[in-house]
Amino acid sequence: MSDPTFITRPIIDGKEAGPISGETFDSVNPATGAVIASVAACGQADVDAAVASARAAFDSGVWSRATPAERKEVLLRFADLLDEHIDELAMLDSIDAGKPITDTRTLDLPDAIGTIRWYAESIDKVFGRISPTGPQNLALITREPIGVVAGVLPWNFPMATLSWKIGPALAAGNSVVVKPAELSPFSTLRTAQLAVEAGLPAGVFNVVPGLGHVAGKALGLHPDVDVVTFTGSTEVGRHFLRYAADSNLKKVVLECGGKSPQLVLADQSHKLAAIAEELTGAAFWNMGENCTCGSRILVHRSLRDELVSELVARTATWTVGDPQDPDTRTGALIEAAHLDKVLGYIESGRAAGATVAIGGNRVREESGGWFVEPTVFTDVTPDMAIAREEIFGPVLSVIAFDTESEAVEIANDSEYGLAASVFTDDLNAAHRVARALQAGTVSVNCYSEGDITTPFGGFKTSGFGGHDKGLDAFEQYTELKTTWFALS
Repeated sequence: MSDPTFITRPIIDGKEAGPISGETFDSVNPATGAVIASVAACGQADVDAAVASARAAFDSGVWSRATPAERKEVLLRFADLLDEHIDELAMLDSIDAGKPITDTRTLDLPDAIGTIRWYAESIDKVFGRISPTGPQNLALITREPIGVVAGVLPWNFPMATLSWKIGPALAAGNSVVVKPAELSPFSTLRTAQLAVEAGLPAGVFNVVPGLGHVAGKALGLHPDVDVVTFTGSTEVGRHFLRYAADSNLKKVVLECGGKSPQLVLADQSHKLAAIAEELTGAAFWNMGENCTCGSRILVHRSLRDELVSELVARTATWTVGDPQDPDTRTGALIEAAHLDKVLGYIESGRAAGATVAIGGNRVREESGGWFVEPTVFTDVTPDMAIAREEIFGPVLSVIAFDTESEAVEIANDSEYGLAASVFTDDLNAAHRVARALQAGTVSVNCYSEGDITTPFGGFKTSGFGGHDKGLDAFEQYTELKTTWFALS
């Protein structure tokens, strides 16, 4: 394919604009440290223009009052156009976020395109209700589009997360303003262009690249934004709750951090090789830059040594390399500051008395990029920082337990509650442990976030206000209305 186009200006009212602020920031290739392009750093005026465009489009009814069949037709055409440009979009995310091209081409983009198609097809399958009133009354219970939805995206899965936000929001009839992460803006900007080409009316899908503390904050405080949906750190999620309180009490949907435990119970001695394959995938996929990263392995003490041996063997296959090489499994960390953070956690683990079984070093330094070997720690205790804090890198901690109840206690002793896994052949134990784990998604004998049909969200500081994916996502982008008729 030809080189992808790096769009650097906001998309407002269906076309490239300004920016009014005139300011820019450099987007850097994580694999080389080289500047890809200077991107518009949208400010308050740019955000105001984007929100005004979204509000005007919503109020006009050009999309919000279009029939379900009309919205479905446009969104299906949009998905088809994304599919036609799948290689370009996959390349943008690989270059921009340091992700292995094989992952973006075979996982991220098919997921994003499938999500848009799924919500397009679901438009005419979400029904209202009639309440059981007396013969002299009629009560209609309907869901209506909420208005202007602001989506604030993370940098680790630009296209996949974008689709989780805009799929249900657009299907429900809303207008959207998206702020991509400043570290990975390009695929979102290109997607907005393709949406217009597919027939989405001007103003329905706007994109304002910029810095979080400027453009993100402006969206959070904006009085004409009805919903903010944010995926990212718990720390920033708290800011959006404050912004809502300080402005118009807009609805806030948060999908935040995680420290996901993976429990291997005592009856699994016969399948440790297969389990180790699953566990390392959960921990090291996307360089561990994943909110559901299975970074805590809790294993029955009788199986620990054998499982660690299997983990070391599997970890050695997670080759670190150029993200553009189809054989690369582990790409680059997103930026220099994040590299330092991950290396700092590795050093803290060593200092606390944990043992590095494999990995633990920066590699490919000569490339100019930010690469860390997948790392497995043993001799980890639940109080260590590497066992408690979200590292967001390829660092795995192995913790031994003696009883099922101890395993559940360790797993739940966390501020997070996004995901968890349990491995056992005992159906009763699987059900018992899954019920006891404090997590929004629990997978049994696998690592999984489910698929587009299942809601995705967290407990505790991992989530608030709603869920991505599934039909449940419509609830966060609609208002519930009761219309009461007195019949004569």
